[in-house]
Amino acid sequence: MATLGVGEEATVGVTVKGVTVKPMRDRRRKRVEARVYDETGPLLAVWFNQPWLARQLPEGTQVLLHGKLRRRSEFWVTEHELVAHGDAPVHTVGLVPVHPATAGISAAALRSLLWEDYGLMRHVIEPLPAALRVAERLPDRSAALAATHFPDTEDEEADARRRLAFEELFLLQLAVTGRRRARREGRRAVALAPRGSLLETWRSALPFDLTDDQRAAGERIDLDLAGERPMQRLLMGEVGSGKTVVALGAMLRAVENGRQAALMAPTETLAEQHLLTLDRLLDGAAPVELLTGSTSAARRRDLLGRLSSGELGLVVGTHALIEEAVRFRDLALCVVDEQHRFGVRQRAALDSKAPDGLVPHALHMTATPIPRTLALTAYGDLDATVLRELPAGRRPVETHVVDGVRARARAYERIREEIGKGRQCFVVCPLVEESEALQAKAATAEAERLAATELREHRVALIHGQMPPAVKQEAMRDFAAGEADVLVATSVVEVGIDVPNATVMLIEAAERYGLSQLHQLRGRVGRGGHESLCILFGDPKLPRLKAIAGERDGFRLAEIDLELRGAGEVLGTRQSGLPEFRAARLPEDAQLLESARARADEVLDGDPRLGRPEHALLREAVVMRFGSELDPIPA
Repeated sequence: MATLGVGEEATVGVTVKGVTVKPMRDRRRKRVEARVYDETGPLLAVWFNQPWLARQLPEGTQVLLHGKLRRRSEFWVTEHELVAHGDAPVHTVGLVPVHPATAGISAAALRSLLWEDYGLMRHVIEPLPAALRVAERLPDRSAALAATHFPDTEDEEADARRRLAFEELFLLQLAVTGRRRARREGRRAVALAPRGSLLETWRSALPFDLTDDQRAAGERIDLDLAGERPMQRLLMGEVGSGKTVVALGAMLRAVENGRQAALMAPTETLAEQHLLTLDRLLDGAAPVELLTGSTSAARRRDLLGRLSSGELGLVVGTHALIEEAVRFRDLALCVVDEQHRFGVRQRAALDSKAPDGLVPHALHMTATPIPRTLALTAYGDLDATVLRELPAGRRPVETHVVDGVRARARAYERIREEIGKGRQCFVVCPLVEESEALQAKAATAEAERLAATELREHRVALIHGQMPPAVKQEAMRDFAAGEADVLVATSVVEVGIDVPNATVMLIEAAERYGLSQLHQLRGRVGRGGHESLCILFGDPKLPRLKAIAGERDGFRLAEIDLELRGAGEVLGTRQSGLPEFRAARLPEDAQLLESARARADEVLDGDPRLGRPEHALLREAVVMRFGSELDPIPA
């Protein structure tokens, strides 16, 4: 015990010298204090709200304690086991496993149950080929399971976890890599060769120069589109890096080949913003229309007719694009924005809109920078293209996390100063997870309050997700046209909003947002070359808010977010299809993930279907965990 440091968690074997029960400050709760010792010296063991323990711990009782040293001489106990007649309970010497307990079953009971089945561990199925285990220096599965629960040394436990983590990551990489290969081998897309009749003319007429990253991404996509193998590419980039321009170039490649292209967004607000952006970028080069659930019946009939005849080459929409009544004459390219917010079936439904025997090329876009560790897991079946470079003229956004009455007064003063310079400002209201209606109500109340108080001399507009689409479009057009000084909004302005004259982003209750959301919201300002400011109301000591204030690189923020929250929460395991790992830990196991990816490529290069006898158990493990997606998808 003498070697324990404050804050260190451990299991210790001790002898009880005496026990007392003391009331706590509220008088209703009790604190049990046991004076204990071992050969290294004395210690005070502490339990809370368990006064009956005093009767179980008479002087001379030997007991195993698990907990944490809170102060130099206080050990706060989370679990304990009595040692009867000098014989330790199941596996309580050396390294003691502490299994997560639950209501009605203790860690000790779990340990005993596992010990009863210890002998059965030698019969578990080994999915990994022997040659692979030797190459990666991995123990077999039965030994790894045994060492995970009952290790003899810390190194043995670490090797066991590494083996099980590698297996999880390897099976996942076989699944996503196999899925990508199966898509390509089993399906055919129309080849979109460069024609020079539309795309190059449009690019040369753009009023700005493309960045090197945009040009490289366009060239890579052009190569993909020129072949019959269906493109499956993920385009991700920094906020304001110009993904839409790259995507539009791909869409125009389809149009100049006499084909059609569709852009599908997860919300009507985002689809509407994409329409405005595409219309501005096209500048008359080609017509583009909007199809959502709110499109009027007459307008919808007209659009469906023009899509089925091929008269309309470009369309932007929501889930309305995948409805059965929507038919394309010759859909050759699908651009899916914020693709992690669509399910697999929804994306497959868009694939089915292509002519018989073909599938469209697919370009998936995300405005959320993704660390490589997550790109290899959640998006491992896609080829990735990254835009890091910002267009010329973009200024860094100064970011401050503030709290208190004086800071709030200064924030509104800064907004008034910017309006005085002819600039515009966003005010984003708190995220209310329970209800979009409540969030809309909060935004409405805040807009009314600001219009009557701090910003009463300025034009205050409002936008939220509960508004009818036509009203939202009008509010955004008015703000973009400079007819409002301040736009009070919910998080509907997180992506797709481009107002170069906006220079202040004020976010209420910033602690309710994730890092990627805060970075996206901040990216709505600083788009016009003016000095810009992001003000976050929240606790400046909160790690997430400290990170957004100190870091501007979206990819670095994504890594920090991964470290703070873990892989599952960052992407949403159920939403993205990313499995919850039991042994693997990301980003800690990033190097192990890279090894798993490389080994999966090696195995599938030699045996794409995992059909060889030595891979039979491996294939079964992949199919059981992820479903059968290793075989070519029939055309």
